[in-house]
Amino acid sequence: MLFHVPKVPAEISISHLNARVNEQRKKIAQMTASKLELLQFNQQLSKEARARKKNNEKVYVIDFTGDTAASAVESLREEITLILATATAGRDRVVLRLESPGGMVHGYGLAAAQLVRLREAGFHLTICVDKVAASGGYMMACIANQIISAPFAVVGSIGVVAQVPNFNRLLKEHNIDFELYTAGEYKRTVTMFGENTQEGKAKFEQELQQTHALFKHFVEQYRNQLNVEQVATGEHWYGQDALDLKLVDELKTSDEYLLSLLDKHDVYTIHTRKKPTLGEKLGLQAAQIAQGFVPSIVNKVLDSLVKANNNLVQLRDPQL
Repeated sequence: MLFHVPKVPAEISISHLNARVNEQRKKIAQMTASKLELLQFNQQLSKEARARKKNNEKVYVIDFTGDTAASAVESLREEITLILATATAGRDRVVLRLESPGGMVHGYGLAAAQLVRLREAGFHLTICVDKVAASGGYMMACIANQIISAPFAVVGSIGVVAQVPNFNRLLKEHNIDFELYTAGEYKRTVTMFGENTQEGKAKFEQELQQTHALFKHFVEQYRNQLNVEQVATGEHWYGQDALDLKLVDELKTSDEYLLSLLDKHDVYTIHTRKKPTLGEKLGLQAAQIAQGFVPSIVNKVLDSLVKANNNLVQLRDPQL
């Protein structure tokens, strides 16, 4: 018998970055400033508030921290849908703080497609990279109107890789047969346990080259100032070199960039998080009592099996 654990719904929280920063500024001013300085400070805050109201431009900040499967795309799609439904294209802007070394082609393809929704709707999109936007991460970054990178962030790695361990000789040494049945000449080109043919290897390499060509075309489509052939070697670059190659547009941290927007823009950060379960609220021991030991153990075992299977798939499938 399998025990089903219902999916915990996610909730989206929105915070006003200006208010958060100004609250901290007030606390410092109250502790360090004279009465006259405090009065001048409050006048400055009022002046900034009037400038923001007159400018009437909002900036929405979202985050994407990528793993191999690009699993954060589930939150990304909800946040972008919220922005499209409430913000004003052509006036309001979007900033994405992106951190990702890349991963599965289909996962990052979907993540990039979510950002394309913003571009096609007419929003100005800025992507900030503080640490890394490589391979599939750079596929997402190239969609931006503006890419801002920290001086030592890693960007680039426009290439495709796939690794396939093969245990065929080991099986033969132990007199173990491996049988694979397919319908369709190229349903399976290379396998982990079968004897891979030269034809199968050649077809697999052809598929990698096709994926690489699609990757290059996608980058070129959204970042036409870039010499794609020059940088589509699988290499990555830092800081000034990335700027010289036009992989990025400016060297600056995301904190510095957002701080520069606060005077004239209302800046809102959007975060998606899963609502804590009752077990998480009560703690691990109470969770075991509330949910039952057997379902918890069974689900952990099933999760481990699924993860193990996914890891095998990732070894075979191309990654950006």
